[in-house]
Amino acid sequence: MLGTWLTNETVNVVDSVEDWQEAITLCAEPLLKNKTITSDYIKAIFELHKSIGPYYVLAPGIAMPHARPEQGVNQLSLSMLLVKQGVTFNSEENDPVYLITLLAANDSTSHIEMLTQLAALFGESDDIQKIFNAQNRDEILAVIKQY
Repeated sequence: MLGTWLTNETVNVVDSVEDWQEAITLCAEPLLKNKTITSDYIKAIFELHKSIGPYYVLAPGIAMPHARPEQGVNQLSLSMLLVKQGVTFNSEENDPVYLITLLAANDSTSHIEMLTQLAALFGESDDIQKIFNAQNRDEILAVIKQY
């Protein structure tokens, strides 16, 4: 199922980024391009981060930025960015973050199955390590297609 959402168009790999804002912006680019989100969605994530901190850093090395559906989501969508050198999100226990998965849900229920599949992936340390060590998009997609 994740392969429906995470494709050649929505998965990217970079060596490094300047900061967490750039990481989120790069991760969001495919969704902005395909118009499943608006720039307001990214602004909402930034504002939430400033007001309550890195609420979306889920585990060591893994972040899933998101905001409310009404804050700029046009259609359920997902994108993924691997930052090979990692990036600091100011989440003491979980920095550096290597894998950013941007979730855009257009209502309160349609993304539940997607989250279930992501949780299964994030819970498999061997597969997460394969993604962390991936050198290119194809290596990530090979892991994703199992979910």
